[in-house]
Amino acid sequence: MVTNLPAEAKAKFAKYMDAKTPEEKLRALEEFLSSVPKHKGTENLVRWARRRMAELREEIDERKKKKSGGGISFFVEKEGAAQVVIIGMTKVGKSSFLKVLTNANVQISDVPYTTKFPAVGMLRYEDIQFQLVESPAIIPEGGGWNTKVVGLAKNSDGIVLMLDATRDIVDDFLLIKNFLEEHGLYIEKPKGYVHVERRYGGGIRIINYGKLLCTEEDISKLLNSYRIYHAVVKVYGEIGIDDVERSIYETTIYKPTIVVVNKVDLDKSLKSIEILRPILPSDIPVLAVSASYRIGLENIGSTIFKVLDLIRIYTKPPLGKPSEKPLVVKKGTTVLDVAKIIHKELYEKFAYARIWGASAKYPGQRVGADHVLEDRDIVEINTKK
Repeated sequence: MVTNLPAEAKAKFAKYMDAKTPEEKLRALEEFLSSVPKHKGTENLVRWARRRMAELREEIDERKKKKSGGGISFFVEKEGAAQVVIIGMTKVGKSSFLKVLTNANVQISDVPYTTKFPAVGMLRYEDIQFQLVESPAIIPEGGGWNTKVVGLAKNSDGIVLMLDATRDIVDDFLLIKNFLEEHGLYIEKPKGYVHVERRYGGGIRIINYGKLLCTEEDISKLLNSYRIYHAVVKVYGEIGIDDVERSIYETTIYKPTIVVVNKVDLDKSLKSIEILRPILPSDIPVLAVSASYRIGLENIGSTIFKVLDLIRIYTKPPLGKPSEKPLVVKKGTTVLDVAKIIHKELYEKFAYARIWGASAKYPGQRVGADHVLEDRDIVEINTKK
């Protein structure tokens, strides 16, 4: 096991998972940390707990400021199909990029660190919209300021990492990547990862999209030891029991990432892209753009959609017409997942569904709860009578 925690510590962590407010979570984590034995196997866990406590304190302070009107909050409520945060060094063109894509009212200046608070705009892609959030620039040795920038990124669904073609983009990329990793945020997709979604009733259900290096019984026993008795466990890639435990704590957070190299009008040979590509993980796309001259911007929306592993689902009532506005969900979403999103009663009384679209063998195919949906599927959910 990664941590080999005593039962008392696991019980206190269960209290943290059940907490509703940031204040309750902070108190529960403080109790949990006091019960964690300090040895090499718990170093990462202790580091995560302290970092998470710092984030919760920041969140509590932000909410107080917002409530009292005592300043502008760094926290941005999510809107649209997904929230994507634009991060990078100062003067790489983040504000210009946001303005040209979304018409956001932002200040564009040659003065470093002009953007001091998040700026927001909405990017339309086909029949959905993405919320783009420009973060203030990362400051080397920036302390609390950088913690807030990382907080924005952690709250997001994905990241646009912006580089400047006229700078040393390899150094800038590695600096930002290392900076994020120091704060527990990874832009490189792990070989395997686990998503544990707690629910009410149904026991432990495992949906395997990869390869298990342990048994399903091992997973159930581990989750039960943390007082998790009902959950859907989605497995991606190759994972073992340590990965399952790690997912409970979220010691690391992965965010799908797009690298955007701006100001390519000043690097027409695209030599910067040629230098950068070999050091990037293969699953991170690189887009060459010029925000000033509106070059290379036409693929931003489709790239975000693809990198975030999203699909659109259109729902319809029995004998009714499909909805015009889609539900936007992750690839791997099942019919039962959609039922839960729509309404608690549909989820609890689910009987079967009918499907039209790419995942159906024929129009109107009758399927069960575990049927995995594909982009642009139409779903009709029927309940028990």
